[in-house]
Amino acid sequence: MPGKTIKNYQLRVYMNGREIGLTQVDAASIAEFSERTAQRIEAGVHRPKRGQNRGRTKPDPLQGVWEDELEPMLQQQPRLKPMTLFEYLQQNYPGQYPNVLRTLQRRVAHWRVLHGASPEVMFELRHEMGGMGFSDFTELKGIEITINGKPFEHLIYHYRLGYSGWQHAQIIQGGESFVALSEGLQNALSACGGVPKQHRTDSLSAAYRNSGGKGQAVTQLYDQLCQHYRMQPTRNNRGIAHENGSIEAPHGHLKNRIEQALLLRGSFDFASVGEYQALIDAAVAGLNVQCQEKFEAEKPFLQPLPKYRVADYEVVSAKVSSRSTIEVRSILYSVPSRLIGRTLELHLYHDRIIGYWNHQVVVELPRVRSVDPTKRRARCINYRHVIEGLRRKPRAFLYCTWQQDLLPNDHYRELWAQLKAQFDLDSAAVLMVEALYIAATQDKEARVADYLEAQLATQSLTLMRLQQHFQLLSPSPLPTLQVTQHELSTYDQLLPTHPANHDDPSPRQSLPEPQPAPQTTAPLPYAAPLGITRTTSDAGRVVLRPVLAATLRIGGTPSLAKLAQTRPYRGPASQRQNPLQL
Repeated sequence: MPGKTIKNYQLRVYMNGREIGLTQVDAASIAEFSERTAQRIEAGVHRPKRGQNRGRTKPDPLQGVWEDELEPMLQQQPRLKPMTLFEYLQQNYPGQYPNVLRTLQRRVAHWRVLHGASPEVMFELRHEMGGMGFSDFTELKGIEITINGKPFEHLIYHYRLGYSGWQHAQIIQGGESFVALSEGLQNALSACGGVPKQHRTDSLSAAYRNSGGKGQAVTQLYDQLCQHYRMQPTRNNRGIAHENGSIEAPHGHLKNRIEQALLLRGSFDFASVGEYQALIDAAVAGLNVQCQEKFEAEKPFLQPLPKYRVADYEVVSAKVSSRSTIEVRSILYSVPSRLIGRTLELHLYHDRIIGYWNHQVVVELPRVRSVDPTKRRARCINYRHVIEGLRRKPRAFLYCTWQQDLLPNDHYRELWAQLKAQFDLDSAAVLMVEALYIAATQDKEARVADYLEAQLATQSLTLMRLQQHFQLLSPSPLPTLQVTQHELSTYDQLLPTHPANHDDPSPRQSLPEPQPAPQTTAPLPYAAPLGITRTTSDAGRVVLRPVLAATLRIGGTPSLAKLAQTRPYRGPASQRQNPLQL
């Protein structure tokens, strides 16, 4: 095989054969090359010019244009790409350089190695035990999470210890606010069981003033939070994300685990936020198992937690309007109608609002944000808050601006459309309001909807049937009373007793039987009649006369003269206005 290039594995096979005692001919035969080649290998003269530059064997396809035009262009703009230079040649020298793209790519790469700018050097950092913790927010790009079929907009707060790599992740609704940072960080420190000496973030607007100007760069709230936990706040340079690489790189590992867990689950839809958070917790636990030994070693170097947390909410106040609503951050919320007229103290968390009155929790609402980027306002109406008043005014459902918000879900909205098609508007409103009342008071929202759908399908829905089906018309059972008739002789104990007189032979006589009261009483000769019976019309059969209370005193002696003196003069007009005055 003279003149044929020997591959490296052939050379290794030949040398192994010689080491185990094979002859030169046998080893060359096994390696599949000639005996002459084996002799050159043994003599050390095989490929003597290997590694030497043999020079160009073909003419340079870029001769003239590379040194004169392309290289000066690269020196002036080093970020020019080979494709851009190729298009330049095609435009200025049509047909002269048809197949030089691959040559340009090799030539530009070679030029950048020799003359290009040096890329930024990444230095491996050494973290001390308990020295630094990292925080950042991230999002799952390319994955749409839904809660009960509705898109769920959220971020993930991610915390990590620099030395051991122990991690914590939490769902955050809304933006990168201080409330979200405070709750996520304090939850992470509580789960960790200790506090590092420094806390590193990027230039979060919730923690730092990024607009420049004089004064301290860190915000007052974030500074107070770090002082409470005895942490030094630090941040990386603005616009240089890799300086926070101890948390940026683990973002990818965490999101990859979450994505794989979602794919294994087979669905991106969850029944509640808590179920989604449980999946994230399982993904984080899998990562923490890998660094458990280092985390146990770092624990003693962490500072102890303070006795209490910093408030991780914002406090505002709002007065409940006559419509049983409050407005918070341009969002209209309904509250229970018993709070109308009260001024509530509201604690705003990233995902909920808790209302206090007189230092007691009276309402808890989900935090809502406008999903339409062109509108700031939105509504969060719960029919359970106003159903009592709506039941007293069912026609208000027809013209209420919250009509669609009062219906709990799309199923009820479809039922409302069917009700309007089968009944007149007033009857449809009464039926829907009654259905919502039953759903609210008996906590049977789904069952009520199923019943309405079945009755509408057969066109047999009535208000009485709806109430009877859910037992609104059935009387409440009365308790059974046990009545025992006592003996009549027990009344003898109430009769006066006299000592027995043995000298009086006459027997004791019983009391006479009580006589019934007379049914009629003879009228007094001086009494004035209370009314005069007329026969002119039915409307004026009886005209009552005023009777002074003073003339009917017990023991008094009324007279007609006195009646005449005390009665005020009343003209005919006043009698017509009040014909039944006593």
